[in-house]
Amino acid sequence: MSLVKKFATVASGTLMSRALGFGREMLMAAALGTGPVADAFNAAFQFPNTFRRLFAEGAFNAAFVPLFAKEIETHGTDGAKRFSEEVFGVLFSALLALTIVMELAMPLIVRYLVAPGFADTPGKFETTVLLATIMFPYLICMSLAAMMAGMLNSLRRYFAAAVAPAFLNIILISVLGYAWYHGMDAHDVGFSLSWGVLAAGLVQLAIVWVAVRNAGIAIGFRRPKMTPNVKRLLILALPAAITGGITQINQLIGTAIASAQDSAVSSLAYADRIYQLPLGVVGVAVAIVLLPELSRALKSGNLVEAANLQNRSVEFTLFMTLPAAAALWVMSEPIVRLVYERGAFAANGSTPTVAAILAIFGLGLPAFVLIKAFTPGYFAREDTRTPMMFAAISVGVNVATALTLFPRMGAPGIAVASAVAGWVNAMMLLAVLIRRGHWGRDVPLLKRIPRLVLSAAVMAAALYFAEHWLAVRLGPGSPLVIKATTLLALVAGGALLYFVTAFATGGADFGMIRRNVKRGSGKAAAPAPKADLDE
Repeated sequence: MSLVKKFATVASGTLMSRALGFGREMLMAAALGTGPVADAFNAAFQFPNTFRRLFAEGAFNAAFVPLFAKEIETHGTDGAKRFSEEVFGVLFSALLALTIVMELAMPLIVRYLVAPGFADTPGKFETTVLLATIMFPYLICMSLAAMMAGMLNSLRRYFAAAVAPAFLNIILISVLGYAWYHGMDAHDVGFSLSWGVLAAGLVQLAIVWVAVRNAGIAIGFRRPKMTPNVKRLLILALPAAITGGITQINQLIGTAIASAQDSAVSSLAYADRIYQLPLGVVGVAVAIVLLPELSRALKSGNLVEAANLQNRSVEFTLFMTLPAAAALWVMSEPIVRLVYERGAFAANGSTPTVAAILAIFGLGLPAFVLIKAFTPGYFAREDTRTPMMFAAISVGVNVATALTLFPRMGAPGIAVASAVAGWVNAMMLLAVLIRRGHWGRDVPLLKRIPRLVLSAAVMAAALYFAEHWLAVRLGPGSPLVIKATTLLALVAGGALLYFVTAFATGGADFGMIRRNVKRGSGKAAAPAPKADLDE
């Protein structure tokens, strides 16, 4: 299967999940707006979600996948099964202990870490603590599910792991539909959503568990034991958890700072949901597929193949992400108005703030995606420490910038800090890859990047003037159908203009598409022709 086809397999599942996520957020915005319950739910949910991404998705995609792939190559399925059971026993035991400690300490954690600004608001703090207590066991389910997903990705079975997250949104949409039908108040909606999150974690774990069994590996529970393989995993996983979850670390910091201002937490969460669509569809798909493919190429000593995988991945991410970033920057307000402006959200007058945050996130989007394309170049070589150092620097930049800008700009200042930190991290990752000789000079890629930027700028300018020309049809007084059809037409027209300009200027060509689509990295990799690097 070609690299792009693998990206598409993962992206299709992610796209389904993110599209359903839009539906969930639209219903949530209508039901809760940016009021106190919305702030409490978003802060409470982000806490276990951040832990999941730090210690599950980030760590296991970075550390577990190369080690699991090595076990398959050297000891076959039996060795991989034994390794998985060793890891499962340690992981489950550690998660259970962590969950018990966190549940008991939840009031202190919310007060001093998650949302210190809520402590002075009567009822808001207590609601956040209760919602976080209900949802935190979600971490156990999703961490184990992330391990199963890493196994499936190493076995080149991508779809089940990609589609499982959609069930979180399916369940929460069902909860919101039930709440709307029965006229539940905001407080009851918040608690129902929290129980829905826990139920969704159990469903997602069941899906990937069954998929792993169908792949021929039935995992049993082993008594926790620190075997050499588990020790190696932990050594790699701790820095990888920090590195892979850098965006989530910055979001958690942003939430803590934003809790000092009413509606800021939920405004950031609503904007985050929209920009996560291109980030998830492109960035996550590239990161999930690239790491095991790059690990195999390096393990077999095929350095030319590894260089091609890295360069083609960056080429693909920029080709798809730059127009999305330009569109979010130029059209943030019409997008927010269409997706959210109804019910309690409209009554709170939240559109300008959320739109400003979304526009700024758009500027950081290419950086967030490039981070996911660059870090496998370290992880596949079992170097998780260097990206962790860069992640730490990025967190420092984020905190300093957010604390400086938040008093003057409010929630948009936190978005600026996140975007700046993302670009700092991406540039450091690239610079060290180049310095170590792990990033080959790719003439076609270097030629295409400025042309793709130009194409995105042309599209952005056209969308800017078209948006002003159609302001009445996109305005708050316009019917929903008119707004939707107008926005979709602008998006389609902008995409067409971008692709035409990209092909006309040489930012993209059919040779590039043909190479990526036909390129098979699923078999034992034969050296790629040098023309791929130097043409």
